[in-house]
Formats: sequence, C-alpha cells, structure tokens
Amino acid sequence: MLAEVLKSDITRLDVDAIVNAANRSLLGGGGVDGAIHRAAGPGLLEECGKFGHCDTGKAVITKAYNLPCRHVIHTPGSVWRGGGNGEAELLKSCYMSCLSLACDYELETIAFPSISTGIYGFPLREASHIAVFTVFSWNKDFPRKVIFVTFSEEATEIYREVLSRFNVR
Repeated sequence: MLAEVLKSDITRLDVDAIVNAANRSLLGGGGVDGAIHRAAGPGLLEECGKFGHCDTGKAVITKAYNLPCRHVIHTPGSVWRGGGNGEAELLKSCYMSCLSLACDYELETIAFPSISTGIYGFPLREASHIAVFTVFSWNKDFPRKVIFVTFSEEATEIYREVLSRFNVR
C-alpha cells in the first residue's frame, strides 16, 4: 500500500473517499466534520440523517455531493479520557471500519484526517501511531493508497516522522 502525508484542506481532494471525523449523530459539527458538511451541501446532511446515528469506532459511507471526491466515510472518533478507557482500541476500530468500507466498495484512494485529535482531545502523537500502524496492518487489495491529511505543521511533521518508520514518504 502507498501512503503519504499531505498538508491540505481535505474537502478539496479529488480521491475516491475522504473520511469525516464525525460525531455520533452524523449531523455535522465543528472542525473537519463541519467543513465537510458545509462543502458537501445539504444533500449530505439529508443522507446522514437517514442513518440515525453511528457508534464510536464504526463507519458509514455516503455520496459526496458537492465535494470533488466520490464518497465520504463517516466515523465517530474516540473521546480521550486519559488513555485507560479503551480509547486506543476505539480509535483503531475507526480506521479499521473505514478501511473495510473502502475495501467493500473497491476504493483505490482514501484520505484520512487526524481522527479524534481536535475537540475529542486524543494526543496527536499517539493518534498518529495508531492511524499509521492500523493502515499498514491492513492486508487487503483496497484501498491501494492512503493519504493522511493534516492541517497544522506540527501534525504534518509528526505524521511524516511516523510514516518514515515504514520507509514511505
């Protein structure tokens, strides 16, 4: 599998799927979730409303509407509560659930934000290790390329450092 880090606005990427670090209601919120909903337009909110909710660590897939990608995979991230409450396992499950949907839909490219590191408070370095390790543990045919999309210089540097351990850029 190919992987890269890209400091960018995830809502502008022309890939098969972007991942939305959603809340359990799937009805939009702040951060990446709000940006994706605003960029996609009202159709996304309407489709998400049909799911009712999504449990932490699970994922659902929708159309992308006004976004340049083809699909949005929504996964409610793990809220950091000090590290001893199953947060890491739930975060890993977020990535696994998204990868599973990408495989089911035979998506070539998927772009992940840094799930749970915003308002949910997951430590960035630990979250990046979980994300990269989970992606490189995935041994299915799809997706073929993963992009870790970062917003800050700090996140970009951390993700690049972690990826370098896997001899990728």
